Amino acid sequence: MKRLVLVRHGQSTWNKENRFTGWKDVSLSEQGISEAIKAGKVLKDEGYKFKLAYTSYLTRAIKTLWLILEEMDSMWIDVEKSWRLNEKHYGTLQGLNKIETAEKYGADQVQLWRRSFDTPPEPIPADDERNPRFEVRYADLTPAELPMTESLKEVIERLMPYWETEIKPALHENDDLLVTAHGNSLRALVMHLKNMSREEILGFNIPTGVPYVFEFDDDLNFVKDYFIGDPEEIKALMEKVANQAKGK
Repeated sequence: MKRLVLVRHGQSTWNKENRFTGWKDVSLSEQGISEAIKAGKVLKDEGYKFKLAYTSYLTRAIKTLWLILEEMDSMWIDVEKSWRLNEKHYGTLQGLNKIETAEKYGADQVQLWRRSFDTPPEPIPADDERNPRFEVRYADLTPAELPMTESLKEVIERLMPYWETEIKPALHENDDLLVTAHGNSLRALVMHLKNMSREEILGFNIPTGVPYVFEFDDDLNFVKDYFIGDPEEIKALMEKVANQAKGK
């Protein structure tokens, strides 16, 4: 049996402020730190043994991974980072409060930007300070690789090559594999692994800091998936994510 564990980073400072974050690099809130530590304790108690982990180029995902591995006495393991695991780029929405944006543009339009399959927000201008071309961590990427905005469809297009060439082959070689990333990059991966429709992924939300396990047979055929934790608590957390852009 093979197990792929997905963990959305713990609550970030901008999650706490209910702001669109995307590729903006923000750190974990105090709650997010606690969530990551709790995830590490749960995974250790459940007997997971990781030798390799993957994360994005963004601090909130990297720090979540560090805290998990620290709780598991596994900070020595190999870690691979890739921009392909980054959150969806939210274009001109990055930094804006979700409820205020919904009040301005309407809840349906914001929901479309947040959760639709192929409708991206408006792109940021080339000279915008939020443009990733200004960051040294992305210096090796080509202009075509650097997004100005993204839909989930475009996140899938940049993520799938990394899944096929890096993560999937590593899962063949490891019984347990850990990925800490972001709500939309993980949704992209989940959509692929579960062969979900566009309609199904539209309503699927991943809570912060909760281990989400995929089990496969030795040929990497999907067997089952489940969150580790209290089902009612997890359901409430998923609903909270879904309601982030709704009015007070």
